[in-house]
Amino acid sequence: PVQSSFCFFLCGIVGMICAYIIVLSTQYYTDYEYAPVQSIAEASTTGHGTNIIVGISVGMKATFIPTITVAIAVLCAYHLGKSSLGSHNAGLFGTAVATMGMLSNAVYILAMNNYGPIADNAGGIAEMSQQPQHVRDATDKLDAAGNVTKAITKGYSIGSASMACFLLFGAFMDEFSQFSGLPFDSVNLATPEVLIGGLIGSMIIFYFTGLAISAVGRTAHEVVLEVRRQFREHPGIMTYEERPDNERCVSLVTTAALREMRFPGLVCVLTPIIIGIIFRFVGEWTDRPLLGAEVLAAYLMFGTTTGILMALFLDTTGGAWDNAKKYIELGNFGGKNSEAHKASVTGDTVGDPFKDTAGPSLHVVIKLLSTTILVAGPLFIANMGGSR
Repeated sequence: PVQSSFCFFLCGIVGMICAYIIVLSTQYYTDYEYAPVQSIAEASTTGHGTNIIVGISVGMKATFIPTITVAIAVLCAYHLGKSSLGSHNAGLFGTAVATMGMLSNAVYILAMNNYGPIADNAGGIAEMSQQPQHVRDATDKLDAAGNVTKAITKGYSIGSASMACFLLFGAFMDEFSQFSGLPFDSVNLATPEVLIGGLIGSMIIFYFTGLAISAVGRTAHEVVLEVRRQFREHPGIMTYEERPDNERCVSLVTTAALREMRFPGLVCVLTPIIIGIIFRFVGEWTDRPLLGAEVLAAYLMFGTTTGILMALFLDTTGGAWDNAKKYIELGNFGGKNSEAHKASVTGDTVGDPFKDTAGPSLHVVIKLLSTTILVAGPLFIANMGGSR
């Protein structure tokens, strides 16, 4: 018992170390004190296109360290747990303990997450109230730190979600085995139907991301038209002689946010259900009662892994672009209003829907995939007469 307890204690330590490495990696790729963000700022000196190219490359490279870290953590936690009691369930419990180890410092992560919007809004208030330049300089530095803390919390969130999804996948296989009364401990990717499920799972992540980003684009278009209307009808806004209709813009954005995300939400919920039911009946016709479950297993695993990598890419890229702009505004590469600064504003504009809309939304989608399939599980088991 003592040895078993110590093994599970080590699983918790593994989770804590995993969280710490992910935090350091995210900070490295999003803080302007380090080379990745500075390379984006330097690329801005040669135009808007190079800013976008280097920013995307930084975001893609930023997926390496968190992915390898989570992979090693899951492997270590599983085998530590399994070595304690010698069973697969003990390995899963070890992974669960590691996940709890990651979540043990969640209170600090929540504080860091709240800091970002507070610092951002402080900068907005300082600018709107026409505070002296030194006040705005101070809030700019706080805002840059807030961009890093927000990116760190998102990296932490996706890391813990990836470990939790391994547990949900184990629960998925156990649940379908109990529902069907048949052993279900492996999935054959060489089966055409199973491969199709995996491809659709990966595609849904890209499709959802595209829907989320396009929703931001359409809403921004409406806001720009509204702002131009107000400037045209009330020119005194620019000279502070008239007050803008802020409520109209806030209402427009809020309404659009609720309207635009209905279809992406339905896509994520209904797609696995439709696929599972279709291949359930295919399984009945071909005498394969667990075909629907196997297809959904591939859908879940491919979708989860693609979603994790996509979310890491979007969160990191957006934060790096934002801080590249802040780095230039500190006086580097020409400072504010230079050509490099204009290019960095373009990168920051592209990065906003990445880090504030599509990336965080994928955190929810990843968990939603597992939850939807688990809740609707009985629908996907073929009825083969005597078997249930």
